[in-house]
Order: sequence, then C-alpha cells, then structure tokens
Amino acid sequence: MNFLVEQSKRLELIEAILKRYLPKETGEQKTVIEAMNYSVLAGGKRLRPMLMLESFRMFGGTDKVIEPFMAAIEMIHTYSLVHDDLPAMDNDEYRRGKKTTHAAYGEAMGILAGDGLLNYAFETACTAFSSVEEENGQKGLSEINAGYRRIAKALEILGKKAGIYGMIGGQTADIEAADRQIGEDLLDFIFELKTSALIEASMMIGAVLAGAPEKDVEKIEQAASKIGRAFQIQDDILDVTGSVAVLGKPVHSDEKNNKPTYVTMYGLSQAAKDVDTLSRQAMEILQTFEHRNLFLEELVLSLINRKK
Repeated sequence: MNFLVEQSKRLELIEAILKRYLPKETGEQKTVIEAMNYSVLAGGKRLRPMLMLESFRMFGGTDKVIEPFMAAIEMIHTYSLVHDDLPAMDNDEYRRGKKTTHAAYGEAMGILAGDGLLNYAFETACTAFSSVEEENGQKGLSEINAGYRRIAKALEILGKKAGIYGMIGGQTADIEAADRQIGEDLLDFIFELKTSALIEASMMIGAVLAGAPEKDVEKIEQAASKIGRAFQIQDDILDVTGSVAVLGKPVHSDEKNNKPTYVTMYGLSQAAKDVDTLSRQAMEILQTFEHRNLFLEELVLSLINRKK
C-alpha cells in the first residue's frame, strides 16, 4: 500500500462530499453562507471525517449513510476553529495560510459563521435518515428501524462530544486556565475534552453506523482518546518548534495567550516521549480488532507524528 496515494484518494472523496453538503450561496443571508463555506474550504487535513470513514470501513460499513456525518464532523470542527480565532479568544488572523474568518468577514460575521456551521452540521447529519430508507427500502422494516437506531445513537454521540461534556467543556476549562498554574489532572481534562472528544466522536460514529457491537465501540473510544491526546501534545510541540511558513498559522500563540501547555509543564523531551507512548497504546488497541484497517493505522501514526 502506498499510503500517500491512498490518502490523496480519500482527501479527494472527502472534499467532494463537503462541497456536496455545503449550502448554496444565495438569498439575503448569503454573506454568512459565504463565510461558512470560506471557513470549511480553507483546507486542512480532514482528519476527523477520514478517521470516521476508516472506522466505518473497518467494521464493514459500505453504504452512504456515513457521508452526511463526515460532512457534519468537519463543519463542527471548523466552527470551533472559527470561534477559537476570534479576538475574544485566541485573536489569530491566519489559519491554514489564509486570513481567519473574522479577519476576512468581520467579527460579527465570524461569530455568525461559526453558529451557522454548528447548526448546519446537525441539519446535515439528520439527512442520514433519508439514506437509510433509500439503501434499505427493499429489505424491510426491521432493517430500516435498525438503521434509524444507529443514526440516533450517532447523533447522540455527536451532540455530547461536541457540547458542554465534550469540546465546549474543554474550551471552557482551557480559557479559565490562562494566567494561572494548573495541575496534571486539569491539563488532562482539557486535552480529553478540547481535542480528543471530536476524534472520539469521529471514530465511534464510524463504528456505530457500521453496526459494531458496543464493546468494540468502547474500545474505539479508548483508542481515539489516546490519539487525541497525542495529537494535542504534538500540537503543543509544534507551537514551540514550528514556523508560520510551515504551519500556516501563528506560532507561540499559547504563550501569547498565557495558556499552560504540555510543553511548558513537562518540557519538549518528555512531551515527545509521551506522544510516542500514547500512539503505541492506541495502535495496540486498533490491532486487536478482527479486521484490521492498515490505512487507518498508518493514518494515525502520520497524524500524531506530523510536522505541521
């Protein structure tokens, strides 16, 4: 398997799905729609929809029910970045090498674009119910009901992991941690909710929609938690060692905002060791499933050990 070739194929698929689900830029509200689409189409690794797709495939998923959820998770991730860049939060003007949404459209439209993406994400995810009828219309009511139950569970996961018991909760703790000393437990809480939660949602939803048993969904959540933590620690490392030219966004932003990070608490050497430990633990879990997904395993390693 040529990983880069396979990754490129998946990126092409994800970009096509995103463009298909994004709203048309028409009507009196078209400015906010333009800002929403600008934010989503600004680029990025598309990590979350890719992890969702590969988890879905690992458990035998083959139909199109996954696609609206792939679009939805990227919309939610993007909205969080749009709001994170606002003057009231990190006050960054560049993201992925382009002007941030509030810098391009104004602060008010940046807020509304984020709000729009969050709401539109759930509107998009709910279209999966229609796909169940289309895919299973000839099979009977029991198959349709089973599909409905999987979608309802996926929506429950998406809402929780994106909300106050997930990403928003982590963002809250992160903001309140600025300008003060915090302990290991609070930093771990921030990483688990702020970063891991959406990665957990991505992989769990993929497994749920493919019909994976509950015990396997729980194992996927554990692996995704470790992936998310390693990803965030690597992000902290890159914030110190990277450059604007490579990363496409400001460096030392955590220092500028007086936010505690893994690197400031433990140093670069320990941070790098813990990235390696967490990634190995995640891989060990992924390799226990009956049908291994080798691309997924390579993807996890490439993202955790990325340089940008």
